Amino acid sequence: MKRLTVAVAILGILVGTVLVGYFGFAEVGRALFAVGWLGFLAIVAYHLAGIAFLGFCWYLLAPEAAPLKAFLWGRLIRDSGSEVLPLSQLGGFVMGARATMLMGLGSAVAIASTIVDVTLEVLGQLGYTAIGLGILAELRPATPLIGETAIGIAVGLAAVMGFIAVQQRGSWLVERVLWRVARSWSQGAAAAVRPIHDELAAIYRRRGALLLASLLHLVSWVASSVEAWFALHLMGADPGIGAVIVLESLLYAIRSVAFAVPNAVGVQEGAYIMLGAGFGLTPEIALALSLLKRARDIVIGVPALLAWQAIEGRRLLARAEPAPVPVSGE
Repeated sequence: MKRLTVAVAILGILVGTVLVGYFGFAEVGRALFAVGWLGFLAIVAYHLAGIAFLGFCWYLLAPEAAPLKAFLWGRLIRDSGSEVLPLSQLGGFVMGARATMLMGLGSAVAIASTIVDVTLEVLGQLGYTAIGLGILAELRPATPLIGETAIGIAVGLAAVMGFIAVQQRGSWLVERVLWRVARSWSQGAAAAVRPIHDELAAIYRRRGALLLASLLHLVSWVASSVEAWFALHLMGADPGIGAVIVLESLLYAIRSVAFAVPNAVGVQEGAYIMLGAGFGLTPEIALALSLLKRARDIVIGVPALLAWQAIEGRRLLARAEPAPVPVSGE
């Protein structure tokens, strides 16, 4: 399975490289460097603020005693793992939960809150895509994308509602799935399936927190469009914030379908070219936007992952140190 993941990642990199080469390295480079260092730093800062906001959304689901810093750190590692390492999105979820455990969060709370947070994030994304669909119907009423997107939203919503129902009512199925998930996330967590199930039930009883977290996830998705709009503005392209919301919402819908492709390499680039053409973006600008996002993820993700590995390393060393032997007669 790991070999297949690496092979898909390499194929995606080749596809992305071919696309950039086909439309011209120089042309894509000019659009990319038009952003400038100050513009790039502003984009990085805005994205970091978005990650912190998503960490807060996750924090809302946990017990009151849970430390906020654990969720901020866990969200940073989750996104860094998903966007920098050759992993599927599931790998990022595992890393994020593990990071919260290293910050003192119990394994049952970490795993259960991750499951619910991811569920609400997908639900928020569907709402984001629905907003994009409404704008698309206004801007391009004749495009066949309207019907296709509407079907995708309906299927996605049914899947999410079914997953929520399983989390709440499918006790035996949940425990079986949780055992498999917990075993891959933490060796000790597999023995704590029942506490994870109990934490899931406790989270779903806090309906106010669930509603607030869902709304904030939707706000976060819409706010993420501002980042892309700002980047396009610096590149000299300004299709309007409405068009950017359509572009970004459909892009992330496509990325969700291709969730098994590590970092959506190749998929994101092709989607930007295809979708951007409908709003007057040249392939060079579309590719530059995609590469800018990847550069942003590397600048944020690599230091975060190195820090995470340092924390893991210190923890392992501490466990490996032999306990002091008492001297007889003292």
